[in-house]
Amino acid sequence: MPEPHHLLAFVLIALAMVLTPGPNMIYLISRSICQGPVAGMVSLAGVGIGFAVYMLSAAFGLTVLLLAVPFAYDTIRFLGACYLLYLAWNAVRPGSQSAFTVRNLPSDSIRKLFVMGLVTNLLNPKSAVLYLSLLPQFIDPERGHILSQTLVLGFAQIAVSLAVNALIVLGAGAIAVFLAERPLWSHIQRYLMGTVLVGLATRMALEARR
Repeated sequence: MPEPHHLLAFVLIALAMVLTPGPNMIYLISRSICQGPVAGMVSLAGVGIGFAVYMLSAAFGLTVLLLAVPFAYDTIRFLGACYLLYLAWNAVRPGSQSAFTVRNLPSDSIRKLFVMGLVTNLLNPKSAVLYLSLLPQFIDPERGHILSQTLVLGFAQIAVSLAVNALIVLGAGAIAVFLAERPLWSHIQRYLMGTVLVGLATRMALEARR
């Protein structure tokens, strides 16, 4: 098991990242607005399977890497910090739009909704980089059982992502109307997320190697 404060810190980062608009969120919101919350939840199930595929692949791969190359931690740590800065820039860059901007999508069958959710996640590099760059920051090799620590953290991230996205799917229509009538709130959300991500990236880059 990871140390409790490492697990809490990881959950907070996972929460900040899931609230940062990306392909998964944009697809789920658009699907929910166009076809209803049930369609959004079916699509979310596909997204969840995609997370599990990436997480399990990363868990076994990172276990081998961190055991075989002791200094791999530093390299992955700096790559993770750079990735968070990239997400922060995408949140505040000029011309970026809210994930709740309505996009027209055709009505699809339950099967297609699930498959599209899965494919959207599997084709999203954010999912792969999330696990490869962030998981090692919260694993302590001195505690042993690297694989079990990785799995606990990975499943915690999936739980946070599914819970938050489920709430967003159920409230997508109301949130979209709220933000459309109050554009200032959309700007505040974007800059708040950008600030949080920059802070997380700075912390990660300056953290001493364990």
